Amino acid sequence: MPLGFPVEGFESGQRYRAAPGDIFVASYPKCGTTWVQYIVYLLEHDAQPLVAGQRLEDVFPHLEEVGAQRVRELAQPRLIKTHLAFERTPWSDQAKYLYVARNPFDCAVSFYHHTRGFVRHYDFADGEWDTFFECFLRGEVDFGDYFDHLLSWWPRRSAANVLFVTYEQMLAAPGGAVETLAQFLGGPAAELARDPQRLDGVVRASGFAAMSRDQGRWSSARPADMPQFVRKGIVGDWRAQFSPEQARRLAVKLRERTAGTGIEELWPELTAGALQ
Repeated sequence: MPLGFPVEGFESGQRYRAAPGDIFVASYPKCGTTWVQYIVYLLEHDAQPLVAGQRLEDVFPHLEEVGAQRVRELAQPRLIKTHLAFERTPWSDQAKYLYVARNPFDCAVSFYHHTRGFVRHYDFADGEWDTFFECFLRGEVDFGDYFDHLLSWWPRRSAANVLFVTYEQMLAAPGGAVETLAQFLGGPAAELARDPQRLDGVVRASGFAAMSRDQGRWSSARPADMPQFVRKGIVGDWRAQFSPEQARRLAVKLRERTAGTGIEELWPELTAGALQ
């Protein structure tokens, strides 16, 4: 767990009793969590962006950071972020869960820059990519092993109250992704999606250009010489970071950990041996 998270928040967060109407956005870190959170927020608030000085965490808190009491104080429907694996996430058949996955290659690179930039929490400002890669491959990073996390949620994707999406699918068709999320949420979100103008407003407000501005909405301050929290918003950035041997090793682990699950169909170019 991140060192800045209080133990009580982590423990009480897992004891939280999910209520009917709760909306969880779940993911492994750096897989598009903030992006999906903001789309959900906009859909549930008539496409109205956060006001000046307002932060996403104020209205969409991180369960295992703030703890159960803070979440219970939210207005309904409660919007809740979590990076917990499925077996640790509070469950209710009457709540809704959006799980967003991202290919492990881009996830690892994004996680590396994320860790470097949070100098208040990590002594890794001068950390090297090679060091972080080894930690990521062993699962010795915040929230543990990427594959353990993904595999914990994958079997739940067919549940009526779970929507499983990928970062790559969303980036390829943002409008369709927003509409899919709206239909899953139902109620006011689905009604909003029937208005092309308001739907387009959500797509634009949650696009990279808009979210890369005023980054204090998404995270605490980062040093000026560090990448911003919302950094690039692309697919394939890993190719500029990985060595051929690192790519081969992660591709092998991806194939070994996901063989026969169907996950290999999410990113076929990474699981078909193309990186050997």
